[in-house]
Amino acid sequence: MGLEAINAASDAEACNLFMQCCTSREWVRRMVASRPYATPEDVRVQADAHWATLGEADLLEAFEGHPKIGDVNSLKAKYSSTKALAAGEQSSVDEAGDAIIEALARGNSEYEEKFGFIFIVCATGKSAREMSGLLQARLPNDRATELANAAGEQRKIFQIRLSKLLEGQ
Repeated sequence: MGLEAINAASDAEACNLFMQCCTSREWVRRMVASRPYATPEDVRVQADAHWATLGEADLLEAFEGHPKIGDVNSLKAKYSSTKALAAGEQSSVDEAGDAIIEALARGNSEYEEKFGFIFIVCATGKSAREMSGLLQARLPNDRATELANAAGEQRKIFQIRLSKLLEGQ
């Protein structure tokens, strides 16, 4: 797509583009309202600035836009509209054995029950075994710590997706 196309897009088109990066409606609204962007770095900086000031409900809405790690059916259902930008984010899960997939699914269920939202991790470059280890390491945390951890991981994810969007992928 590129920066010029993002700036020239209608509000509705821009909403659709940014929604592919993060499903918080408030974050998307702010990103659209911040146009035009001078540089790709300006997009990234504004994305972080808007993210940093969102409330918990907005963060949780963004988390809801993610498939559960290891849940292939959830991945297909939730990401049908963000397929291009999300491509490859959980590819190592596809290559993992059944035991690791089952451990991730069990761990994610335990995590969701404890914290009230799914386990969010920037999966790019991580094996399923690594993600399972990260999930287990984060389970003992309190909810406030995990909300902050998940928000940080979500930030990494939308920055990767923004880069893809800006590069026209």
